[in-house]
Amino acid sequence: MLSQGDIYAIISGFFWSFSVILMRISGFTIPPIPLTFFKSFIAILGFGTVLFFVGDPLLPEYDSAVWTRLVISAILGISIADTMFAAALNRLGASLQALADCIYAPAMTVVGFLMFGESLTAVELIGGALVVSGVFVGLVRTKEIENSRDLLVGTALAAGAHVTMAFGILMVRDVIQEGSLVWIAGFRFAVATAALGVFAILKGQGKSLVMGFRRLDSWKHTIPMAILGPFLATLFWIAGFKHETVGRAAIYNQLSTVFIILLAWLILKERMTPRKLIGVTLAITGAIVVGLSR
Repeated sequence: MLSQGDIYAIISGFFWSFSVILMRISGFTIPPIPLTFFKSFIAILGFGTVLFFVGDPLLPEYDSAVWTRLVISAILGISIADTMFAAALNRLGASLQALADCIYAPAMTVVGFLMFGESLTAVELIGGALVVSGVFVGLVRTKEIENSRDLLVGTALAAGAHVTMAFGILMVRDVIQEGSLVWIAGFRFAVATAALGVFAILKGQGKSLVMGFRRLDSWKHTIPMAILGPFLATLFWIAGFKHETVGRAAIYNQLSTVFIILLAWLILKERMTPRKLIGVTLAITGAIVVGLSR
């Protein structure tokens, strides 16, 4: 039976999949750093608006150690991980990017075990293995990839993004369980956006940093992308970890792979190969196994 945390994790994956498709389209005209900066800025506006209406305090009373962890979490999980993800997406395309994201569930599970001692039941492990194996089955170079180097580099970037993201979010899990989801998400994006801006300026890329704001013709893609992904998907993603174990929530998050492959086929006209179809089937079966384990 699905728990509250399970449902949040599935919804997060659903919103994220639509955001990734729009990110792929946006990436044709906007490089990874400006794109990450733009979507993070829009997300901040969303979190700020919600905070205004719910009346949560703007400066919670945390000690210096918690503030430090929140800042490091933001830089790791958003500034670095999101930029790596966008760079991988540009190289792999949406469907192969989704398949390369197979590292997400095992990364979250391993980090959750190392940090909190959480483990999965035997049935959940079987279901998780089906999800991950389905992803691996579909990962193969297609005509969307210009050369094998793009496949290797893109896969490495995607894997690195998810490992970095795992450490980034789980290092503040205790804060998430006790605090306001909206405030924590908004603060992380604010810090990450500021850090990304400083990095771009130091690298002499200050002018290109605001490309996403200047490309008005791309707003029909970039604004919905930012609302669906960094804003809505992030809220449900964090809520999933607040109400469910790390490994179980991660397996349901991994269903975004299925959604992305299907949407890439329907919207971006990327090929639905037999391997991708088998991979999707295995992943769905794995998610059902996990869901029936309780």
